Amino acid sequence: MKPVPWVERMAPYAPPEDLEVVAEHAGVSAEKVIKLDANENPYGPSPRVREALARFDGFHRYPDPDQRKLRAAIAEYAGVEAGQLIVGNGSDEIIDLLCRVYLEPGDEAIDCTPTFGMYRFSTELVGGRAVEAPRAADWRVDTDAVRESINDHTRLVFVATPNNPTGNVLGEEALEALLDTGCIVVLDEAYVEFSAAGSHCQRVADHENLVVLGTFSKWAGLAGLRVGYGVFPPGIAQHLWKVKPPFNVNRAAEVAVRATIDDIANVRANVGCIVTERERMAEALGRIAGIRVWPSAANFMLLQPLHERAARLRDHLQRSGIAVRAYSHPRLAHAVRISVGRPSDTDAVIQSLQGWQAAEGAA
Repeated sequence: MKPVPWVERMAPYAPPEDLEVVAEHAGVSAEKVIKLDANENPYGPSPRVREALARFDGFHRYPDPDQRKLRAAIAEYAGVEAGQLIVGNGSDEIIDLLCRVYLEPGDEAIDCTPTFGMYRFSTELVGGRAVEAPRAADWRVDTDAVRESINDHTRLVFVATPNNPTGNVLGEEALEALLDTGCIVVLDEAYVEFSAAGSHCQRVADHENLVVLGTFSKWAGLAGLRVGYGVFPPGIAQHLWKVKPPFNVNRAAEVAVRATIDDIANVRANVGCIVTERERMAEALGRIAGIRVWPSAANFMLLQPLHERAARLRDHLQRSGIAVRAYSHPRLAHAVRISVGRPSDTDAVIQSLQGWQAAEGAA
């Protein structure tokens, strides 16, 4: 039996591979894999998360469908009102809900490419059309390209800042230009805690067409528990509440978020370690001939091996037990994204790449 036409046409989303699969490809045990392909926090969650989960005895009860305590905790962290927040099973779910509410088949959402693939995925899942507004050569959002792409069918504009996988942030002037279009601007700040630019979530109160997304997956080390959130103006929030599943965020995730915020100083210290390691990693990678390293304000960086050697670089790292992210987008076909890990992970990457450099030089 055939699905609806737009699902039949869709290409599946290609996520990073599971740790066990990476290990099998590399021919090593899972314990020896250096997994730098999913932008995960190498330090994991706060120790208080584990303690709180061990103490909690309410797993037999459904979570609060209104997410009152959870939203209150996130509101305190983000500096917004709890009434502005909706929490999701990862920020992916918030993206999905926005597309369900605002896109009919044939409607359009603008995708500032190359960028996070879930914007296209969720748009196409509801029968919408993802329209590419290509970024400039230095990966900045091309606001002229966005404006030229807008028509009577345009409903949403998705922008990640810092952008995944290029690592650059959206400038203030560009944000204002996007808001002036009148379309709903969805600003995805999944990596903002690693950036000096700061969040725009407090600006939502001043704009009826601005939505800001955040997540606890990256900076807080809760990727496996799936907690994301959106900050919404009232006119948008009221409609998402209608379609949000009542028990979409599990109780373990709620416990983990609240424990994280109670231990915010220590979690931020780990973020600081990642930022410091990012700068060391960028400097060390920059000394390896044959690789362009793009500046990053996130917990990853984009590498472009010269002479279209990205596939050979990825395969070389994989043989060393190091997993990195590769892409099918034409502008990323000769690039790889590598997450920032612990100092020992960086040392292993540099050693492997020095071997790659020697081999490529001899080839």
